[in-house]
Amino acid sequence: MFALLSAASLLLQAVISVHTELVAVPVTVTDRRGHPLNGLRQGDFRVFEDGRLRPIVAFRQGDEPVTLGLIVDRSQSMQSKTPALLAAVSAVLESSRPDSELFAVDCNDRVSFALRDGRTFTNDGGELRAALTAIRAEGRTALYDGMIQGLQHLQRGRTNRRVLIVVSDGGDNASRATYADVLALAHRSDAVIYAIGLVGAPLMDKEENGGVLKRLCRDTGGAAYFPRTLEETAAVSAEVARSVREQYTLGFAPGPRGDGPAFRTITVNVTAEGRGRLRIRTRSGYVVEP
Repeated sequence: MFALLSAASLLLQAVISVHTELVAVPVTVTDRRGHPLNGLRQGDFRVFEDGRLRPIVAFRQGDEPVTLGLIVDRSQSMQSKTPALLAAVSAVLESSRPDSELFAVDCNDRVSFALRDGRTFTNDGGELRAALTAIRAEGRTALYDGMIQGLQHLQRGRTNRRVLIVVSDGGDNASRATYADVLALAHRSDAVIYAIGLVGAPLMDKEENGGVLKRLCRDTGGAAYFPRTLEETAAVSAEVARSVREQYTLGFAPGPRGDGPAFRTITVNVTAEGRGRLRIRTRSGYVVEP
């Protein structure tokens, strides 16, 4: 399920068709203050697969439509955090492009899609917010099951970029799936996962687990944020939306396939003279199928 794309589908305005399969690598570059850095060129990047330098044969940057899914925790443990949750959802949706594909998965004892009538996606962020607002916070938390559903649903999107944003306290006490299941599926996907973790004083709860959110986001090239106030929640949510819109995407041809599935690490280096110290976020690797 990891994106193995033709070079023609990866480039913004393709004029030729290339049959070599590419691995698409979303990359976020920020300055030392954490602000996304624009204007880098293909030559500023180097990509390594299992420690071996791979030529970058496709490069894309700038604001583009995305397929974006919200995984929203509506369990009992989130009841007191509803204002913060809605602030996060609103900030993300208000910053989305009108041509992006949007959906939401809500999790409590069960997992369901916020959009009704069998629709797959919407372009209307206001409609999605209204649907999420109407859901009551109750029951336990099937967060991992919700993330599995979200990762699978992303593959139905038509854009070249796929993102999940999880709004939760990180706790899970009702899923059939495990964290390992979610991570394995994420490694087979090209999705980048961000989290807005509503944890910590004054919202501390015994079911919170911010460490899970941090690890999953780190491994997929995203980031986890843990705001403490409504104002911080809105600010970091808008920052997440901005990072999503300003990612770079690199494409490289993978090394020869082996006899069975294998995990290959990905490392990205950036050299940009005069830009100061840079921070790079990308996925830790991907699974190549035989």
